[in-house]
Amino acid sequence: MKPKDEIEPVEVFAGNGWQAGMVKSILEDEEIEAFLKDEVIGALSPWYVASGGAGSVKVYVSSADYDRAMAVVKQYEKNIKEDRE
Repeated sequence: MKPKDEIEPVEVFAGNGWQAGMVKSILEDEEIEAFLKDEVIGALSPWYVASGGAGSVKVYVSSADYDRAMAVVKQYEKNIKEDRE
């Protein structure tokens, strides 16, 4: 059984490779360590990622940074939505 306070990686965003890279960069600018998962699959199968398939590129952060990271991700998603309108 894991201790309740154990720090582990948690997903905060999933999208295409470009989006995931942008979110990772923004998180790092906010001094939140982040890493990408599945970026090779996302690069090889971008059409699968675009349709929301399992091949999307995911951004992970430490569970200790989750709340701060989600605030950054929500702001990013809000800005993207406003740009599309």
